[in-house]
This record gives sequence, C-alpha cells and structure tokens, in this order.
Amino acid sequence: MYFKFTFCPIILLLLASLSFAQNVNVVIHGAASIAKTDDNFVCVTLDWWPAEKCDNNQCPWGKAEILNLDLRYGALINAIKAFNPLRIKVGGSLQDNVVYKVGEVSSCPNFMKREDGLFGFSQGCLSMERWDQLNRFFNHTGVKLTFGLNALFGRNESQTEKGLWIGDWQPQNTRDFMQYTILKGFKVDSYEFGNQLSGSGMGAKVDAKQYGKDVIVLKNLVKELYAHPETQPKVLGPGGFYEEKWFNTFLEVSGLGIVDGLTHHIYNLGPRDDPNMMNKILDPSYLNQFSQTYKGVSDVVNKFRPQLGAWVSESGGALNGGSKDVSRTFADGFWQALIGGNYGLLNATTFVPNPDYYGALLWHRLMGSTVLAVTKESDPNLRVYAHCAKKKPGVSLIFINLSKDRSFNITLSNAKPGDAGKPNYEFVGKQNREEYHLRALTGDIKDDIVCLNDVPMVQTDSEDIPAMDPKLVDASTPISIAAQSIAYVTIRDFEAPACV
Repeated sequence: MYFKFTFCPIILLLLASLSFAQNVNVVIHGAASIAKTDDNFVCVTLDWWPAEKCDNNQCPWGKAEILNLDLRYGALINAIKAFNPLRIKVGGSLQDNVVYKVGEVSSCPNFMKREDGLFGFSQGCLSMERWDQLNRFFNHTGVKLTFGLNALFGRNESQTEKGLWIGDWQPQNTRDFMQYTILKGFKVDSYEFGNQLSGSGMGAKVDAKQYGKDVIVLKNLVKELYAHPETQPKVLGPGGFYEEKWFNTFLEVSGLGIVDGLTHHIYNLGPRDDPNMMNKILDPSYLNQFSQTYKGVSDVVNKFRPQLGAWVSESGGALNGGSKDVSRTFADGFWQALIGGNYGLLNATTFVPNPDYYGALLWHRLMGSTVLAVTKESDPNLRVYAHCAKKKPGVSLIFINLSKDRSFNITLSNAKPGDAGKPNYEFVGKQNREEYHLRALTGDIKDDIVCLNDVPMVQTDSEDIPAMDPKLVDASTPISIAAQSIAYVTIRDFEAPACV
C-alpha cells in the first residue's frame, strides 16, 4: 500500500514534464440554464446475465446476476450507500425472458443455456422470496429503483420474420407482481417496459404500433393499482436504440401522458471485441455521436413532450458486456452496469470499485441539475461541461482531456448577458477552487487503479469508500488539466444568475 501512495505523484510529475501545455480560455454562460438533468443523473444496472454468459472465451459476469448476487458484501453495500441515493435499474437483455413466481405462476426455473432461446438462454424466474431479499437490500442502501418489466410475456415469435414478436402483451403476471409489491410496501420509482425491443431490436423486437398499444395497457394498470398519484411509479420506455421512425410511430399511437420518460440506449463504441477499442475511446468524434443521437431523441421529446423528457437508461460504451482490457480500466471513465460484464462500476467478483466508479460518484456529489452553456477555443481533445454546483453556491465543471501528450492551462470568463459577441468579463476568483483530478495510477490509462489528487483510490480495511477530498487551489492560477485525465472543479464565488 505504501508503494502505491508514493508512486502515483512521481508518475504524474514525470508525465507533466513530458507533455505540451496549451492555454485555453473557457467561457461560462451563467445567465440562463440550457437544460436540466435529473437529480439522480447517474443510473446503474443490476443485470440478469448468469455466470454462464460467455462469449469469445470470456465469462465476465461472475457473481453479478440478480438472482444469485450475494447482497451481504460490505464492499457492495458501501459502494451504493456512498451515492445517497443511487438510482438502480433492475433489468438488461434477459428481462423479457423473466417470469415472476406469483399468482398463477407455480414453477420457477433458473436460466439455462438453450441454443434456440432468447440470447441463448431458457426462460428464468424471479421468486417472491428473492424479490423480498432484494427490496430489503434496496431499502438498506437507499436505492431509487427502476424495474425493467418483461414486455414479451404472452407474445410469440413470428414464423415469417426472425426476431419479430407478435401478439398482444399479456399483463396478468405483471399485475400479480405489482399487487405483491404494493402489499409488501416496496417502493418502485419507475417501471421500464421491455429492453431493446425498439426498431431493429437486439435479439427480439416488437412493432412500434403494437408497443404503443401495449404501453397504454401498462400505464392504465399502474394507475389502477397505484391509486394515489404521489406514490404512482413512472412508466418509462422503450429502453432501446433510437430509430426515428419507430420512436415517432410508437409515441403517435400511445399519445400524450402515457410514457413519463423516453428511454434509449447508447453503445456507440460498437462490439466489445473490436481491436481498435482504445483508439475509439480517445477519439472525440465518438463522444460527439452521443450528442447527435441525443438531438434526435430530443426532437421527439419536443414533439410529444413526455413529462420527464429523455433518459439514457443504458450506456456501457461497448456492447455485450464491455471490452475486457478497456472497459474496467481508467480509460472507460472518459465515457455504466453497477456490476457484471467488463463495463461495471464494480468488479464482478470482489465488488471493489473500478476506476470509473469514482468519476460517477464525483459527478453525483458535485454536479447540480442546472446545465450551463460553455464555449471555448476549438480543441476537440478537451471536453468541458458546466452545471450549477449541487451544493450551493457556485458552479461545478468537469474537464476531460483525451490528448495523450498535451495538457491544458484553463482560464475562465463569465459571459456578458445578452451579448452575442465575445465576452469581456474575465473571471478572477477570490476563494480557493475545489479541484478533484483523476489520473491512472501508473500513467497508463489501461490501469485499473485511479488516483484522486495523487492518492490511489482503494477501499479501506472496513470496505468503505476512501475519502474523496478536494485539493484547494489559489483562484488566481490557471486550472491545469494533465494529459489523459479528468478533473472536476467547483468554484464557489463564480456568479451565475441561473444558479441563484
């Protein structure tokens, strides 16, 4: 342990001396908000994949399956509690192959490998004993729960079109499940209808008009069973990849006031076995694809106006469990499942946090829901995002430096309200800045240990998350962003009217 704590700053100093520093002015437009995010912006998934889920001789899911996950692990409990609260989605690829052992369902089989099954597995089952255990765990850790429902129940696969599931959704098993959940007093924040059934689908798909009709049935069921609006879970959908025509058709059929949040998935790094994965992660154009996809979804949102807008309910970078040598390393922080696969925030066997856990936790703690516009001189390797600080006053920024050989010295300006020209308010703070700098331990972004302000992030002997204190920096100095690093910066005396 001593070796780690002395080695990290030496590496950082060496790399800083080898990189070229570029001066950049960043302008914060604090007069008005350009967007809002949910207070629980960070959302992670507990997945149904069993340990037998293997591809290309990789079996990355370990002990992470919902049905067999050991809920007593201190490392797991403490990692979730640190968010206070963390939104967790129970779902994933196999959720449309899960029945609930309640009501008329008497047998409760485990997932078994089956060549002709959905994603190569037979039907699985959630017993109410296991549902009780999960809810005790969620209550203990303060989870805000989204539950992914089986949207294929009662349908059959088409004999004429592979992958297309036809017929009406049968809600009885879901009705029985919800009635049990209500009877036990379990809190569900939202129900998401199906997983990756939109458009071309992944493994299975449902026609947009049929999905629209079925989501109306689900909404009416929720309104019937949860009589009080203040305790009524939200209905989310479709939880799949964005295809404009499919999304428009589904919302035209379902109409206004049915879907509370429009959910979609983003895995724009492609399949996990791509040998070019590391280059993709460091290529700014792949980050730009997020905004392109989100713009399409936002256009649909502006047209149909679901109450909660657009949600990204899954985003793991690389498809099908993530990339073995990339997704669980510091590199993936430039881009979440809670555990399981290679893209989980926690190790699938030990539940020790992977590097991007700490970036997600800092976002949750520092970035408020009010989004501010920023402009800067053009350098695609430097990404900058600004929000009102989660704990007022001030603003919080995140800087992502994708360059492997260039650091940045940042000065800030406060945009002049109503002036479309160049702002002339150079910001010089009087209070020390609060800075959190994340770097790979050895300087190699494939490292699976991250340093925060030169201190390696490892759980304590009691399996608690280590202290994540800021470095206080003289406000008169530029903000220094090292090559291939991520930095969160909170400025308490930056006056942004949108944040008052």
